[in-house]
Amino acid sequence: MDKEKVRDRIAEIGIVPVVRASSPHEARIAAEAVCEGGIPIDLLVGAGTVLNAEAARRCLDAGAQFLVSPGLNLQTVELAVREGKLMMAGALTPTEVITAWEAGSDFVKVFPCGQVGGAKYIKALKGPLPQIPLVPTGGVNLNTAAEFIEAGAVALGIGGELVQAEALKANKPEVIVENARRFLAIVKQARAQMASSSIAARSRA
Repeated sequence: MDKEKVRDRIAEIGIVPVVRASSPHEARIAAEAVCEGGIPIDLLVGAGTVLNAEAARRCLDAGAQFLVSPGLNLQTVELAVREGKLMMAGALTPTEVITAWEAGSDFVKVFPCGQVGGAKYIKALKGPLPQIPLVPTGGVNLNTAAEFIEAGAVALGIGGELVQAEALKANKPEVIVENARRFLAIVKQARAQMASSSIAARSRA
């Protein structure tokens, strides 16, 4: 799948699941559960917490279709651009967000978003930077997901609130399946509400 299709798929689904598992077996259970819940994670497998270009190269060689970093490392972004792979560079400040975008990052992961204002921070960034697709990570849960979408997030990065460690250890994938379904429903509803509000606003103009 080429980079444009990967980018479109992530934006369409609106959720980037972050799977942290202690074994390949647990990772498979988590991936299958998330997929059953409606998020086709097994179609797009990316590598997260990529800290530098050397690690990025190893991930790409292993088959990663996209790269996600917790912070901004320009050499990693440059490698992804050169290899034609989707990049979701981490950033926090407006300067970092702009730098990541101008360097060629396809999405900008705002991390740790929950600790600096959550959805309000995303809305503040989108004001002067409407063209940059932001993916908040950290602080995204079932109570805040809709707020992040309404604030302008193109997708949500969700880890432990989606793939709960306790559910994996207890071999209860049904918990993860239900989480995935609930998050998807929230994203869909928030987007539909925004679309109807936009139509109403245009009709009044």
